Amino acid sequence: MPFPVRALLASVSVVLAFLPAHAQDQTPVLFTNINVFDGVNETLLENANVLVSGNLISEVSTEPLAVAGGTVIDGGGRTMIPGLIDAHWHTSYCCASQNTVVTGDILEIAIRGAIGSEATLMRGFTTVRDVGGNPFATKKMIDAGEIPGPRILPSGPPISQTGGHFDYGAYQDVPSNPGDSLWYWNRVGLMLIADGVPDITLRTREVMRMGASQIKISGGGGVSSVYDPLDVSQYTMEELKAFVEVAESYNTYVASHIFTDTAAQMAVEAGVKSIEHGNLLGRETLEMMKEHDVWLSVQPILNDEDAFSFNDPFSTAKFIAVTDGTTKSIEMAKEIGVKVAFGTDMLFDAKLAEKQGKFLAKMATWYTPYEVLKMATSTNAELLELAGPRHPYQEGPLGVIEPGAYADLILVDGNPLEDIDLVADPAANFDLIMKDGEIFKNEIE
Repeated sequence: MPFPVRALLASVSVVLAFLPAHAQDQTPVLFTNINVFDGVNETLLENANVLVSGNLISEVSTEPLAVAGGTVIDGGGRTMIPGLIDAHWHTSYCCASQNTVVTGDILEIAIRGAIGSEATLMRGFTTVRDVGGNPFATKKMIDAGEIPGPRILPSGPPISQTGGHFDYGAYQDVPSNPGDSLWYWNRVGLMLIADGVPDITLRTREVMRMGASQIKISGGGGVSSVYDPLDVSQYTMEELKAFVEVAESYNTYVASHIFTDTAAQMAVEAGVKSIEHGNLLGRETLEMMKEHDVWLSVQPILNDEDAFSFNDPFSTAKFIAVTDGTTKSIEMAKEIGVKVAFGTDMLFDAKLAEKQGKFLAKMATWYTPYEVLKMATSTNAELLELAGPRHPYQEGPLGVIEPGAYADLILVDGNPLEDIDLVADPAANFDLIMKDGEIFKNEIE
């Protein structure tokens, strides 16, 4: 066999080896009679046809398309949208109660996360940026086609200073002794504590070694934690720069949990590229973020009928203070032109996680239905690209319907560009859900 042919076959074998098993032998699927929101443009492509070959979209056209030996699905005038993206999700935390985190173990956390991942996919969220936890095994099995779930861009265990947002150790655990073993949840990689530049450098490298797409830290006080008031800025400038330096050495970036101005300005100056939450940010900080091309990852969390609940009054009071600032910070960020991403940040409540789509619909408080859908598709996909070569899904773009893009598709019974509340009830309104070219739900007669 001539060498070029051998080389070509070897290359094909390598490509196939990295594809999920189900993607290697899928037959083509042709969608007809659909109106397409491509994730970018406000105007629908009406009476269109979309051809899926393997796990990618191969053609999008208003002209008739043919498929040989494949499946034809008549969309019946439904609206096709890209699979939704949640840019602030916690596979490990979303569906395990606070009691589980106190009394359970990593096996229970992982099992509940895997079960929750299937439910996440069936809500139409085909991709999530996991910003804290240990979802690596779940991601591995999803990517291999062994269990259903969304694509996961994992941050791995979020990193906090002692007494910071991810320090959930017992009150009696300080002062610490260098000879003490790590706290259980640190040992199993659900979260990490790091203090000082040498320790931060080590832990950040360890998280990247685990397979993280990006690094998640806590640069300020949090709500669901008891040792850190909201006004506290966490980590020194030298420590923040150490996180960024290690992340950049891996050609990726740092995302930081932050609510307040001082903490956010320190993070931006240090090189952090994504501020998570930011509910209490003022104009000066948001303008600084725009100038430095830093993202604001927001969650439409309000003190309403879907308010988070906490076991301690300190966290409840902080939740009220944070949610009082939600509307102001989002409106100001939109006015200034800061890059804004959408996420949900569901924590410790499987029932609340079921409202993931409802939280997306809540973004219509500040944005048009088109802006909401664009944010949850192509805009969020743009944020994910900050992971550079650490982005685990590089065969095609996410969040768009175009030739060469991943075949992550939803057929909606209705037009969400006119009625965004359709996404709030995916069980009733999402008639078909496809991820990576595989159909996971089909209720089209």
